[in-house]
Amino acid sequence: MEQTKANSPRLFVCTAIENKDEIEERYERAYNFFQSLVADCSEKEAHDALNNAVCKNHEDVSLGMLMSILTEPHNATKCYRDLTLVTRDGLTCVLNNLSNLILERYLKFQDTTRNQLLWLLKEMIRNAVNGVDSVCWNLMRYASGGDVTPKNIFLVESLLDIFIDNRMWLDKYPVLVCMVVYTYLRLIEDHNIPQLMTLRQREVNFVIALIREHFNEVLTLGRDLVRLLQNVARIPEFNQLWQDILINPKTLSPTFTNVMQLLQIRTSRRYLQSRLTPEMERKLVFLTSQVRFGHHKKYQEWFQRQYLATPESQTLRSDMIRFIVGVIHPTNELLCSDIIPRWAVIGWLLTTCTSNVAASNAKLALFYDWLFYDPEKDNIMNIEPAILVMHHSMRSHPAVTATLLDFLCRIIPNFYPPFADKVKQGIFNSLQQIIEKRVLPNLQPLFDSPKLDRELRTTVRDTFKEFCSNGNGEGVSGIREDGNDDLPRGGPDEPAFSDDEDEPQPIIAEDTDDDDLPLSEVRARERPELAAALPLILRPFAETLLDDRSSSAATALLNACTTPMPTPIALADLFAATLQDASPLRITRNPSPSELEQTLNSPIFSLFNCLHSSDVTEVKRKLILETLKEIYVQSSVQNVGYCLLFYLKVCFERERRAERDPVKKRNVKFKADVYKDYCSFLELKIAESLADDFEKCQESDANVLVWLIPDVYREFKDQVQNHIRLLHIIVSTLDAGQLQRLVCLTLQGNLMMFKSDDITTMLSTSLSWETFEQYCLWQLLTAHEISVEDVLPIIPKLSYKDHAEALTSVLLMLKQERPTGDVLRQMFCRPVDEEDTFVVSTVMYWCQDYEDKVADLLAVLLSTRYPGTSPNKRKRPGKHNIPPNAPPSAELVLGHLEQIRICCVDQDDMSIFNMECLQKALQQSQSNSSDSLKRQYNELFLLAWEDELPISRRARKLVSNSLPINPNLHSSNEDSEEEEIVKPKQAKRRKKAISDSD
Repeated sequence: MEQTKANSPRLFVCTAIENKDEIEERYERAYNFFQSLVADCSEKEAHDALNNAVCKNHEDVSLGMLMSILTEPHNATKCYRDLTLVTRDGLTCVLNNLSNLILERYLKFQDTTRNQLLWLLKEMIRNAVNGVDSVCWNLMRYASGGDVTPKNIFLVESLLDIFIDNRMWLDKYPVLVCMVVYTYLRLIEDHNIPQLMTLRQREVNFVIALIREHFNEVLTLGRDLVRLLQNVARIPEFNQLWQDILINPKTLSPTFTNVMQLLQIRTSRRYLQSRLTPEMERKLVFLTSQVRFGHHKKYQEWFQRQYLATPESQTLRSDMIRFIVGVIHPTNELLCSDIIPRWAVIGWLLTTCTSNVAASNAKLALFYDWLFYDPEKDNIMNIEPAILVMHHSMRSHPAVTATLLDFLCRIIPNFYPPFADKVKQGIFNSLQQIIEKRVLPNLQPLFDSPKLDRELRTTVRDTFKEFCSNGNGEGVSGIREDGNDDLPRGGPDEPAFSDDEDEPQPIIAEDTDDDDLPLSEVRARERPELAAALPLILRPFAETLLDDRSSSAATALLNACTTPMPTPIALADLFAATLQDASPLRITRNPSPSELEQTLNSPIFSLFNCLHSSDVTEVKRKLILETLKEIYVQSSVQNVGYCLLFYLKVCFERERRAERDPVKKRNVKFKADVYKDYCSFLELKIAESLADDFEKCQESDANVLVWLIPDVYREFKDQVQNHIRLLHIIVSTLDAGQLQRLVCLTLQGNLMMFKSDDITTMLSTSLSWETFEQYCLWQLLTAHEISVEDVLPIIPKLSYKDHAEALTSVLLMLKQERPTGDVLRQMFCRPVDEEDTFVVSTVMYWCQDYEDKVADLLAVLLSTRYPGTSPNKRKRPGKHNIPPNAPPSAELVLGHLEQIRICCVDQDDMSIFNMECLQKALQQSQSNSSDSLKRQYNELFLLAWEDELPISRRARKLVSNSLPINPNLHSSNEDSEEEEIVKPKQAKRRKKAISDSD
């Protein structure tokens, strides 16, 4: 064995200083295990050994054989054949591990491994293995753009050969067709060199054929398909395609109207992601989620050397910018941290670009979502980086801002002249959304910056005059303008921007490269704008607040707010800036009073104090509400709502602790009206606002959420009880300890989360939740003593395969109940399935204590489906024609009774079927059933063939093995009763009817 281990083939290329990682060790262990099974065995012995081993250790056998295929070409054919013979899951395990191996380690593969991977891919496609399309998808990500090295070209050409040779297979996967089109359109751009012209022509022919034959599917690629087609438009075949797109769209598809149809579809993230290798993706994600601003240069330099060092790699910048813009969408917590922001990474990619063509394409990639931006369909995160690149580059790299603004102005008439108005509208929609969402509070400093040359400033002001001044001669910030050519000037208490000649020189002198500064320092340079927007008397307080970022500094500022009052926008911007780098609100599971008081040191709580206090004037109260509304509108601070709830609870607990009189302590009120006024002023529905706030609280700290639950459900019970979304947020947050706490509060009478009205809708919705979420829900329902009657309507809807959590909970609930006709009716409305034992289990459990009652109920249920008339005179409804609230059909009742009969046979106790009431019901059912039902439930009806027996026998329980026997079937040699039962069962098997375990 040691010899085998020492000679194990290698999947990866490793240097002398690299240790084996866990993936390589895992595959080697699996390979050695596989070799130990087949070593020195004949083919039959090896096959038997593999079949035996795969039952116990399917994954290791599969991985061992996979490694043999990837590393031993001489054994690959035989090993693949054996793998297909012994696999128990249709190669699902192999495909999943192969995809992970490609995504994690492809670049370290040996040449042999890469060749064998392509061979294996061809074999699996030829055999139509289900799921191999996902392996193709992952492997295509390594067919990198901006790379014409032999290894990359080999992969590109090999994949092209596979797809061409297997066109019929490829045509069955529309998503993969789109991926192939998107990938090779991008690669064709790079293959414009003499030695690759043959490959390029094959790519062109293949892609053109795919686009024309699958145009409806390719349409789903959206606007980035147009961007890639523009880059190859000079190639004759693509030029003809463009003519058809623009002039004869119906020749491509009857539903295709014009190119605008494509441009209005935002390209899926999966395609933007696909043009970076997994390795590049990991590095960019690390850069934008882990690296602090000011410490990023060494990472960028490494990235530049690794991926952007060659002339061909210049085209990669567009792929990276589209990925950053469309795929990397940081959380609010990340946006407020000192991690390098997206705009800084994009600025670096733009400033280090050395090719004019690549630079133009990179700018187009940055602004591409602006051109046809629709606020209803598009995401503001896709347009945010471009405006921030221009805004932040103005100070340290004004040339970058100038080129971007110039590009934005020129793209309107030049992108596609017939659509110039639409492009302009898309850009205007983008700018309007930027203002509304407060990405930038004001576009005036950007569009009218003295660092832009006068010609460009004039062009920008002419192009975007709506954003440079409004119809009243005011700029977008609300500042009065005296003329068209002059920069805006304000009064002593308003923000003002000076002319070129008047701009103070020290500010320009201080402008240095921001790249080496921490992000907090970059933001600090914007402080004069925040303070200048306030009245003169408040500016010192604003400076103190920006320095201290404390509740006391905020309180001092708010106390100083007298005439003239600051504008809500200025106050909102100031508080948003102070809260940008604030730590999220967090508490321990059982916070002490001192801990709670310490959490209130954030400036946001000073705003709440003004709302909570009865001493604040109505004017100031309205100012605070307008400020909070402005913060909400610009989405600059995400935790306002739940921080307000947290503050109200802290005040509530504080007042109760301060009150010594027990009677007065019970009369202390939670000031829920403050939150209601907040929602009313912001025009929010209370229930939805609470759900939004709990969702944001969930992302911040689960302990805060759990701590707020009792008060929210007490004070807002009409809005939140049975609120499905809020409940889902809660159960998706809880751990076992927090769940126990809520159950205890419920049992103490301090928490009421549910009401019996319309609980069915909530339960039906919860069936799609995760297992632990449903477990929490049913635990809480049980603690609230929700009755069985409340859950009855969902019993027929529960699938034993898909709703195991709910079905188990209902089963345990029924275990505590006595059998009733209503419950039994709903249970018997469930579809009959031999693997579904819900009905059988419940009935058999009840029979232990209530057998007579169960028999009566079953008899009544069966009799109501078979009134005493002949089958010819009775109109039977079909299986699917039963009204929703109707009792179960005869077929359902008989089907469930047949399952119960089989279970009784297995337990060797037929006593329930020998009850007089059930015997009569079976006889009536048999006489009124159709011939097909009689044949289907022959063995069930055999139990009722005892009309000649005395009443006394039918009235008592028989011993467990004394089944009623039809005299006509009695054999002369006194066969056992078991043999008599076997005869009809064998006949049923021949007719493909349901059989029992005998």
